[in-house]
Amino acid sequence: MGFLQQQVPLSADCNENLRLLQSIYQDCSDVIYYQFLIAGRKRAILVYIDGITDNDAIDKQVILPLIREDGSDLSLANIRLHISHSAIAAVGTVAKASEEVNGGNALLIVDGEQQALSIGISKWEKRNIEEPTAEAVVRGPREGFVETLRVNTSMLRRKLKTSQLKLKSMNIGLYSNTKVVVAYIEDIVDPALVTEVVNRLERINVDGILESGYIEELIEDHPGSPFPQVLTTERPDVACANLLEGRIVILVDGTPISIIAPITFFSLLQSAEEYYQRYLISTAIRWLRYLFLAIALFGPSFYVAVVSFHQEMIPTKLLLTMAESREQVPFPALIEALLMEITFEALREAGIRLPKQVGAAVSIVGALVIGQAAISAGLVSTPMVMVVAITGIASFMIPQYALGTAMRLLRFPIMFLSGSLGLFGLLLGFILMLTHLLTLRSFGVPYLEPVAPLKFAGLKDVLVRSPFWMRNTRPHFTGKWNKFRQSPGQRPGPGRGGD
Repeated sequence: MGFLQQQVPLSADCNENLRLLQSIYQDCSDVIYYQFLIAGRKRAILVYIDGITDNDAIDKQVILPLIREDGSDLSLANIRLHISHSAIAAVGTVAKASEEVNGGNALLIVDGEQQALSIGISKWEKRNIEEPTAEAVVRGPREGFVETLRVNTSMLRRKLKTSQLKLKSMNIGLYSNTKVVVAYIEDIVDPALVTEVVNRLERINVDGILESGYIEELIEDHPGSPFPQVLTTERPDVACANLLEGRIVILVDGTPISIIAPITFFSLLQSAEEYYQRYLISTAIRWLRYLFLAIALFGPSFYVAVVSFHQEMIPTKLLLTMAESREQVPFPALIEALLMEITFEALREAGIRLPKQVGAAVSIVGALVIGQAAISAGLVSTPMVMVVAITGIASFMIPQYALGTAMRLLRFPIMFLSGSLGLFGLLLGFILMLTHLLTLRSFGVPYLEPVAPLKFAGLKDVLVRSPFWMRNTRPHFTGKWNKFRQSPGQRPGPGRGGD
């Protein structure tokens, strides 16, 4: 590590360079040092890591052409011309040489030369492109990002065939040296946003980045908030759609999950399928999602408040039925709700951790069996089981897992307030949460925009999913540099592109 920190230059002595690299890679059995003679006259050493470098390419494109060289000119520039590979770069320091070898490239050291050649012939094992598992696809492209960064960038390039798509690369992590790419469309994005994102990434100084979640936590505006301030996705079509709206996509090598910023609260409640089907259906689904979002957050709390403090709100016949059901239950409604909610959350988490073949069955069957057993044992009432079940179904309707987790977490303090103060406590919890949301920013963008602050033009993609022929402008907070996304007059009809 001392050599890396001091930026020691390479020596013209081949043996000295070999000694330096061997000291760095001491006890590294996968590092290969292959020594040979160029044109049978000049000594050279090829250093690479077995397993992440293409051995066949080394033999055919590097070693074989150099051995067969005529030997008339053995300068480094001429040697470079004889290597039949396009990705070649000169390296002048031990630190850079080690970085290239760690990246899967082959390092060619030639005796008498103070520079080495890095040959980009890395070969990583990679997963095939498959349908994303965390984001179900009803209609749309059935392909998801993979763990290989260059495959992910190529998927963006395939959908956005423009030179304005910029991919700014950097390495983060002292030991992992993870490659991170910041993607944006130059003509659309706010240049100040690009500068801010790059500055936040460059400030990261950690041992390693193993997943994009590390970066998400280190660049968000309010790390103490339960609400996510960036959007995560493993779908290239979602990433490209956000690029076209002026947002930035951050890709991290080694993970299929990309980061999108800036976002708003309403971005987390939208799914890609809403833009691939008829807008009337999408609008109805969006309103249904808003309804069940409220149920997921306030359902058990509302039930606890009404049963404990506001029985006059319940119709008489229903109240008698509920009273009969709760007659054998020894706990107050708050304890009853907490018991069922914690059990349901445990079953949900167990279903995720168990093998895929049995996880879903265990979570569903477990919920049915435990719920029925709890009713039979007199621990909980039948209405409470139904309320918790509806709440669980409602939480599954939230498209973003991170937002769903935040709602599940906030459900418990609001439940305590409702069990202590009734509907006043529920209202107090809502006001506190709303106040917190109003203070949140995502890279300077208000979290509740375009509702607060109110932007009427932005409501056409919040309360409803407006048809494409009405969506002439980009979102206010990302589209001020390139406001229009299409020409006006796109509405189809007789004499305007329709029948």
